[in-house]
Order: sequence, then structure tokens, then C-alpha cells
Amino acid sequence: MTDLATTERILADLIAFPTISTDSNLAMIDYLAADLAALGADIETFQDPTGAKANLFATLGPDCDGGIVLSGHTDVVPVAGQDWTSDPFVMVERDNKLFGRGTCDMKGFIAASLAIARHYRALDLERPVHFAFTHDEETGCIGGQALIAELIAKGLRPSAAIIGEPTEMRVIEGHKGCKEITTTFAGLEGHSSQPDLGVNAVEFAVRYVGELMRIREDLKDRAPQGSRFDPPYTTLAVGQLSGGVAHNVIPGVAELAWDLRCVQPGDEAFVDAAINTHVAGTLLPAMQAVHPNASITTEVVGNVIGLLPTEENEARRIVSELTGANGTDVVAFGTEAGLFQAAGIDAVVCGPGSIVQAHKPDEFIARDQLSACLAMLRGLERYVM
Repeated sequence: MTDLATTERILADLIAFPTISTDSNLAMIDYLAADLAALGADIETFQDPTGAKANLFATLGPDCDGGIVLSGHTDVVPVAGQDWTSDPFVMVERDNKLFGRGTCDMKGFIAASLAIARHYRALDLERPVHFAFTHDEETGCIGGQALIAELIAKGLRPSAAIIGEPTEMRVIEGHKGCKEITTTFAGLEGHSSQPDLGVNAVEFAVRYVGELMRIREDLKDRAPQGSRFDPPYTTLAVGQLSGGVAHNVIPGVAELAWDLRCVQPGDEAFVDAAINTHVAGTLLPAMQAVHPNASITTEVVGNVIGLLPTEENEARRIVSELTGANGTDVVAFGTEAGLFQAAGIDAVVCGPGSIVQAHKPDEFIARDQLSACLAMLRGLERYVM
């Protein structure tokens, strides 16, 4: 069986696991662990506190520092409300494209890694090849944070990591960070005929959003000179606002979900200072003048560390040589690469498929993208022997 055929067989199996972030990924982790164990890999799994999810870290080759990590996340985004032309959890082929939830984001890379592992096992490896497969990347890189903490605690020191997010096999050396925030407004319910006697949590949430939009405009003026990102400045976006129970009830609680994608560390502090000043000086006094127990609380539910371009980066050098890339890019979307970099491991993002297809109905990956990925991974053998 060819590498591509093996990859497609494995990918079909992986797509059949409905590993939506809200659900368990254990069945898929068990599949990956069994496949790699059959190839002679050393296997470690790390369950999350709920016991419903797990990370996998597997190694082929010697037990030593300086290994190369192939990394991917096992979770996928929901399909609810999307108009698919076929079952999203049954892979189908049309026009040399493979359709299914997760085909490009990012089970295609995981499948290719397992297919090429069949070659690595026959090599006399002088340098370990690690496989890192995580849970809950889509909800804030929660699994990746836990896995990196485990590696640090165990004293494992790989030197390079390739994160196979869909980049159309372009070499990505930098991306923005992403801080996901939930702000909760606790007011005072009442009858809508007497709005001044209540504290309308939704109204204050809207006023909070208005201030965020003003801050967002200020961020445009803070774009670093020569920024390579598109857009070149830190972005702020509101994702969800919920609250209220009926037309004639003043809502006592509202919840706002928003995110911040920074191009430079100072922008996070700038936003925090600006919105906190508005809350303390304007919003809270108005709420508590009516109801002293009114509150505005903020929780960071996810904080994806940005990947910073650096002068020296072994992972970038290796992948550039393997792909023949003449240059590198940066992207606006986040990955787990920054976590590896923060742990002292050189990291690069490069994988098959297009981010344009991710999270959409009829998600697909083109066969030629898988073939290009397989060529890169097979060529990696000269860096580990």
C-alpha cells in the first residue's frame, strides 16, 4: 500500500471519531496509541481532570534529548447548523478531494504522520521522533498547555516541533496570540415598566461592547512599524452576547464572549487598562448606584501564546529545506506552536490543506496536499539518522 493510500485509510478512520471539542476524544487517542504501539513506539497518555479527554505523547527512536516533534490536535469544531452535502463524520472522495469534518483541520496531518511512522520504525534513528496529539486546541489550546507542562515536569527536551495546521504547506514562522475572554454582568431584575428600578445587565453589556469598539479603533494606530501580519495590528472581536428571559423582564444577568489577537505583548496590557478604567469609572458606579451588589467580572477562558519569528529556528530551517520554500510567512490564526516555543523548543507551523476550508461545511483536503505533506515527512528521515 502506498503512503497516500495508507494515509487515506487512516484518515477515514480518524474522521469517523466525532471528536468535537465538547465531547470525549478518548476513542481516537486509543486508536492512535494502538497504531503507534504496534510500530514499537513508547506511548504515554495524559488524561485531563475530567477523565473524558487525553493527550498522547509517543516516541520512536532513542531515549534522549534533541528530538523532533510532529504535533496535531485531535478535536474538531461542531457541525451543528452547517449545511453538509454528506455525513461530516464519514469521509468521502470527490474530484481528488477528501471531505469530512477535520480532514484539513487537522486530522490529515495526523494521518500522514502515522503513515510515515511506518518508515521511521525501520530506520536506525539517532534522534527521537515524537508524536504529540492533544485535546481541546479549538477551545484555547487547553490540551497543549497540559502536555507542555507534562514534558517540562518529566525533563523531556525535544529541540524542534512541526505543528501541522493547514497552511497549504507554506512555512509559517509567526502567528498572533489569542486571548479568549468571558465577561459576566450581574444586575437586578425587574419589570420593564419601571426600568429605573432595575439594573439591566444586557444594556450595560452593550455599553461595554461600545467601549471595546472604541478601543479597537485605537489598536489600529498601534500597529508596529513593518508588521507582517494581515491585518497588521492587534484585533478585538465580539463573538457572543446572551442575556434576558422575556420582552417585559429587565435582565439581571448577561454574558459576553470576546477575543483579543495581539501582534505585540504591550497591546494586551493596553486593552486591559482601557476597559478596566471604563468599568471602574463609569459602568460599575452607574450599576451600583441602583444595586450595590451589581458586578462585572471577567474570566480568561483561553490564552493562546503567539509564535514569534526568531533569528535562529531549527524547525523553520528543516521544514524550509524539506519543502524548498524560498521564504516564510506569518498568519493571524493561532496554533499550539507558541506553547512549544515558550518551552524552549524551536517551532514552525506547516501542514496540508487550507485554513480557508477549516470550520466550514464540506470541509476538505486535496490529495495533492497530502502527497506534499508525505514528501516532507519522509524527507525528515535525513535529520534523525
